[in-house]
Amino acid sequence: MERSGVITFQGSPLTLVGPALRAGDRAPGFSLLDGELKSVSLKDFTGKTKIISVTPSLDTPVCDLQLRRFNAEAAGIAADVAVLNISMDLPFAIARFCTSAGIDRVAALSDHREASFGAAYGVLIKELRLLARAVFVIDKQDVIQYVEIVPEITNQPDYGKALSAAAQR
Repeated sequence: MERSGVITFQGSPLTLVGPALRAGDRAPGFSLLDGELKSVSLKDFTGKTKIISVTPSLDTPVCDLQLRRFNAEAAGIAADVAVLNISMDLPFAIARFCTSAGIDRVAALSDHREASFGAAYGVLIKELRLLARAVFVIDKQDVIQYVEIVPEITNQPDYGKALSAAAQR
């Protein structure tokens, strides 16, 4: 499934691959890699509310800011909330970034191998094989409570709305 007219990059339209998920939908499964090349899936966060921050590449200023912001916000979030950042960056690059940036409260994960998250969550950019900037909040029963796909991928998400949705879980 391809969707046009949802996002742009510096004003140029891009195509998203995958479904248009909405609040109330069941969260699809995914297979990601952590910085040590270990497989990570949705099931690894069973019983927790999940804030999933999606970034195109941590090697850009807005993505860097987004991960740092969620890492800072995670300090004040309840222990039963997991904060994840997913990008198409290589696991080694993610690990290096997190070490140098002091990211210690967010699980930074890579979708580069299978793009299973991007395709399942409808945020895989066809033209770039990157992920669109987005935020998903998923409750403890793995039901999506909040979705924001940022229309212009060079812009930041609405952190307040995402954090509020997670707090209402």
